[in-house]
Amino acid sequence: MMTPPPEQEDEEMLVPHPEVTSGPQPMEVMPVETATTVENQQVEEPPMSRFTWPIENFSRLNVKKIYSDVFSVGGYKWRVLIFPKGNNVDHLSMYLDVADSANLSYGWSRYAQFSLAVVNQINNRYTIRKDTQHQFNARESDWGFTSFMALSELLDPSRGYIVNDTCIVQAEVVVRRLADYWNHDSKKETGYVGLKNQGATCYMNSLLQTLYHIPYFRKAVYSMPTTENDLPSGSIPLALQSLFYKLQYSDNSVATKELTKSFGWDTYDSFMQHDVQELNRVLCEKLEDKMKGTVVEGAIQKLFEGHHMNYIECINVDYKSTRKESFYDLQLDVKGCRDVYASFDKYVEVERLEGDNKYHAEQHGLQDAKKGVLFIDFPPVLQLQLKRFEYDFMRDTMVKINDRYEFPLQLDLDKDNGKYLSPEADRTVRNLYTLHSVLVHSGGVHGGHYYAFIRPTLSDQWFKFDDERVTKEDIKRALEEQYGGEEELPQVNPGFNNAPFKFTKYSNAYMLVYIRETDKDKIICNLEEKDIAEHLRIRLKKEQEDKEHKKKEKAEAHLYTIVKVALDKDLVQQIGRDIYFDLVDYDKVCSFRIQKQLPFTLFKEEVAKELGIPVQFQRFWLWAKRQNHTYRPNRPLTPQEEPHSVGQLRDASSRTHNAELKLFLEDLRPLPLPDKTKEDILLFFKLYDPEKEELRYVGRLFVKALGKPSEILTKLNQMAGFPLNEEIELYEEIKFEPSVMCEHIDKKLSFRSSQLEDGDIICYQKSLSPDKDQYRYPNVPSFLEYVHNRQVVHFRSMEKPKEDDFCLEMSKLFTYDDVVKRVAHQLGVDDSSKIRLTSHNCYSQQPKPQPIKYRGVDHLSDMLVHYNQTSDVLYYEVLDIPLPELQGLKTLKVAFHHATKDEVSVHCIRLPKNSTVSDVINDLKSKVELSHPNAELRLLEVFYHKIYKIFPPNEKIENINDQYWTLRAEEIPEEEKDLGQHDRLIHVYHFTKDMQNPTQVQNFGEPFFLVIHEGETLSEVKVRIQKKLQVPDDDFSKWKFAYLSLGRPEYLQDSDILASRFQRNVYGAWEQYLGLEHLDTTPKRSHPANQNRHSFEKPVRIYN
Repeated sequence: MMTPPPEQEDEEMLVPHPEVTSGPQPMEVMPVETATTVENQQVEEPPMSRFTWPIENFSRLNVKKIYSDVFSVGGYKWRVLIFPKGNNVDHLSMYLDVADSANLSYGWSRYAQFSLAVVNQINNRYTIRKDTQHQFNARESDWGFTSFMALSELLDPSRGYIVNDTCIVQAEVVVRRLADYWNHDSKKETGYVGLKNQGATCYMNSLLQTLYHIPYFRKAVYSMPTTENDLPSGSIPLALQSLFYKLQYSDNSVATKELTKSFGWDTYDSFMQHDVQELNRVLCEKLEDKMKGTVVEGAIQKLFEGHHMNYIECINVDYKSTRKESFYDLQLDVKGCRDVYASFDKYVEVERLEGDNKYHAEQHGLQDAKKGVLFIDFPPVLQLQLKRFEYDFMRDTMVKINDRYEFPLQLDLDKDNGKYLSPEADRTVRNLYTLHSVLVHSGGVHGGHYYAFIRPTLSDQWFKFDDERVTKEDIKRALEEQYGGEEELPQVNPGFNNAPFKFTKYSNAYMLVYIRETDKDKIICNLEEKDIAEHLRIRLKKEQEDKEHKKKEKAEAHLYTIVKVALDKDLVQQIGRDIYFDLVDYDKVCSFRIQKQLPFTLFKEEVAKELGIPVQFQRFWLWAKRQNHTYRPNRPLTPQEEPHSVGQLRDASSRTHNAELKLFLEDLRPLPLPDKTKEDILLFFKLYDPEKEELRYVGRLFVKALGKPSEILTKLNQMAGFPLNEEIELYEEIKFEPSVMCEHIDKKLSFRSSQLEDGDIICYQKSLSPDKDQYRYPNVPSFLEYVHNRQVVHFRSMEKPKEDDFCLEMSKLFTYDDVVKRVAHQLGVDDSSKIRLTSHNCYSQQPKPQPIKYRGVDHLSDMLVHYNQTSDVLYYEVLDIPLPELQGLKTLKVAFHHATKDEVSVHCIRLPKNSTVSDVINDLKSKVELSHPNAELRLLEVFYHKIYKIFPPNEKIENINDQYWTLRAEEIPEEEKDLGQHDRLIHVYHFTKDMQNPTQVQNFGEPFFLVIHEGETLSEVKVRIQKKLQVPDDDFSKWKFAYLSLGRPEYLQDSDILASRFQRNVYGAWEQYLGLEHLDTTPKRSHPANQNRHSFEKPVRIYN
C-alpha cells in the first residue's frame, strides 16, 4: 500500500528520495550471497546478510540525511538511510533503502525481513535493535523507523551509543521469494475480485471484503431503498450497493472512490490510514441510521448486536447492582493472554472492591464487593477486535503488541458449563462459532498494511484478499501464521555468524469474525439477481456497457483520430473569460472522432450536419506552433489537399504521435470568398477597455500585405461599436512565455513592413486622453503584463496555519515592499514593516521553519517558490516592533521557576544579539516576582529532564539555542552561595523504569540541584527533599532513592552517606546524579498530530 511524511516508535514510513549532498564514511560489509535474482533462485533457505556502518564525526554531520555504502543481499542492492537529526521528529530516523530503485524495470518488487540497530559500544546488551518486514516497490522503495531512538538518548555521552564521536549502525537483511504479482488473474484463479487501493485504504478494503462476504449483510444493503435519480457519490447506500454489485459481477478489481466520496472524504482522507474497528463502527452506525423506516430496519442489530451485564455484588450484605449494555464488537486483550479463551476469561474476571476501594451501596454504606461482566447473549456474527495496539503510559506513546496469540477454527463460548454467561442468558441457544474471516495488520504502530483471510462459504478453502489481489490459501496461512510472536530463521553459515536471525512477526491477526453454527444457513444465504433493485441492475449494467464501450474505443483507437474544430463563436466565448493570450483553448471546442481513412471531403459533410454550415461555405485552416510557443492558424487547406484522408492530413500537420487534428473553421457566409492569395493576410482582433479592464474578441479581417492599418481604422471602429472617426491605438500580441511581448503598431507602415502574417493578433483600444493616470492598466501591454503575472495569494495567520484568512490578487512582480503594504492595508496595520511573512512548504503543507527576512527576497514570485513547485499560500504575523529592528535582536524563551510557589511562567526576552546572559537575567528580573529584592538569578540549559549547563553571566546570547533545549531561570538558593569546603552540589532527577526495557530508566519532571554536607545520610537528605518538593507523606513513603552513574541505578539505604558517593570533578555532572524513583503522575501530553500518511490518529468521520 502507498504511504506519504513522519512520527513515533516502530513506525514504517515511506521516505522521499532527493539527492544527498554528503557521502558516508567507509564501512565494513560481511560476505553476501551470490548475485542472482530472488525470482530465479531455487534455494531452500532465504539469502541473508549483516552489514555494519561506523559513522565517524557524527556530531559534525550537518546534512539532513545520509546514505550508507551499497551492500548486496540476494542479488539485490541495498543501503541504509539515516536522518541524524531526525526526520521532523526529535528521534534518530533510520530506514532500509533499495539502492538502485530509480534504475529498476517497471513493476519491480522485492520482499525482505530486516532489523536495524544502533550498537551500544560500552555494553552490547543495551544495543537498540528493531525489526520489521516489507514488500519494497517503486512507490515504497524505503521502509523503516521514523522514531528509531530518542536523540537525547543517542547523544547522551554517558549512554555509550556514540564513542569517540563515532556511531555504529547495523543492518541484518533476509530476502524472501515473491510470487508473480503482476500477471495474476484473481477472478480466473479464485472466482473473486479485489478492491483498488486509493493510497492508504487497505484497512477499508479488508473490512469491506469481510462485510461483503457476509451474504445476509450484502442482501440487507441491496434492500436499502435507493432511486435511479440518486448519485453514488452522494448516497452511502447506493455507493455500497454499487460496490457490492461490482464485486459480485465484475471480472476485474473494483474502485472505491465512489464510496469514499459518499463518505464526504477528500483525497487527504484517502491517504490517511485509519483504524479498522473505528471505521467498522462508524460505517455500521451510518447504515443503521439510513435503514431506519425501511424494510431492512434493524438488520445491523440482528447480525452484530449482543448484550452483556455489568454487575456489582456486595459480599456481606444482600445487595446487587446490574446494568445491561449492548455491543457490536468485543475488544479482547492480547497482552498476557495466550489465546481467545484466555481473553474471554480476563473479560469476565471478577474484581474485588475492598480496602480503600470499597463500593458505596445504597442504604448499606461502604461495602466489600465483587465487580464483573457476564454475557446475556451473543450475536449471530461475532466480531472480535484484538487489542494489538495499546497506550504505554511509561513511554507516553502507542505501542503494537506482536505477542503470539492463538485463535481456534471453532470457538465454544458455552464451555465450562457456560462460565461466560449471565444467569438470565438463554441456555437453549448453542453458542458454538466457526471462524469466517481473519483481518491482518502487518507493520508497526503508526503504519503498515491490512489484508484479510476469508472463508466466504465456510468451506475448507480460505482466500486472501490483499487489495486488488485475491489468492487461494491453506488453513495454516490463515490461522497459525497470523498468531504473531517470533520467527527464527535457520543459519546459512553457522560457523561464521553465531547469532541466529530472529524476527518478530509483524503480520498478525487484528480482527476476527465468527459466525454461529446454528445461524450459518441464514447468514451465508443465497443471493440472486432479483435481490438487487431493478434500477440498480439497469444503472450498473449501463455502467458496465459504457466501460466495455470505452474499452472497445481504446482497442480501436489506432483506427480513429480526434478532429477539433474552432469557430469564431469559440473565440468570442473564451477570450477575456477563460483565456487572454492566443485565440482558443482546444479542450473546450467541438470534437469529432473520425476514422483515419475517411476522406476529408466526407468529413466536411459531417461538419455540415453537426454545425449547420454548408460545405461550400467551409474553409478550414491548419494551426501551427510557432518558435515563440504561440499557437496560431497558419494556412488554409488547399482544394488539392481536401480529397486526402483525415489521417494523412493529421500526420502532415503534426509530427507528434497520436496528436489530434486541430482546425479553425472560417465560415464564408453569406457569400463564398475567392481563394486566398499570397497577398491576403488573415488577422484576428481583440479590443481592450482600460476603464473596465476587459479584453474581448471582436472579429477577423483579411488585409492586403501592402495595405496599411490606417486603411482599416473605420472598419475596426465599426467592429468595436465606436464612432467611425474614433482615434485608436493598435498593438501586436507577439508572445507571452516566458514574458509578455506586445508592441505598438505604426499605422502608417504597411502590414508587411510591420512583419504581420496569417494568424497574427492585433489588440486595439481608444487613444488615451491626457488623464490616462486614472487607469490602473492604461494600455494593452500593461494589461497583458498584469494578466500574465497576476496571482491570487491565500494568506494564513501563523496562529492558525491550516485556515485561509484572506486572499489578495497581486502581481508576481510585486516587490517585497509592495506585498507587505497590501497585507498591512488588508489587516489595518499602519506600519507595514511590522508584517512578517513566511513561505509555504508544498510537501509538508506547513509554514517553512524560517520566516522571510526583511527585504530578503526581490519579488512575490520568490516568496511562492518551493524547490521546483510554486505555492499560492503565504503566512503572516503582526509584530509588536518593526521587522528590521527585530532581526537585530535575539529572542529567547525562558521558563522562570518561582522559588517559593509551585509556579512556572514563560517569558520571551528580546535583546540585541551582542547581549550577554547577565543582560537576560537583568531583563527577566523586571518581569518576574522574586522571593526577596536581592535575590540572584541563574540561567540553566535543561534537556530531557536533565540539567546540562549553568550559563556563565558573560556568555553571549547570540549562539544560545532555545529551539531544542529548555532555558530555565531560577533563584540561586542561599545554601548554594556559601558552600563549605566539604559540601557537594549534586544533580537530583526524577526517574522511572522503562516497562519495555527494565534496564533502562526514563527521566521526567523538573531536575534540580541540592547541596549535601559531609557525613549527611540519605534519611537526612530525604527530609530536605520532601520539604522542598512538598510531597505528602503517603506518596513520599513509596519513593525509592538511587545513585545513578552512566544511567545505571544503585539503590541507597537511609543510612548511606551521600557525600562519599559523589565525586568532585566529573565530566558533565549529569553523568552521576541522585535519582528519585516514583510514578510519573504529571498529566500526559496529548498525542502529537502525526504527519505520516500511515497514521490512524485522526478519527474516522463519515460526513454524509
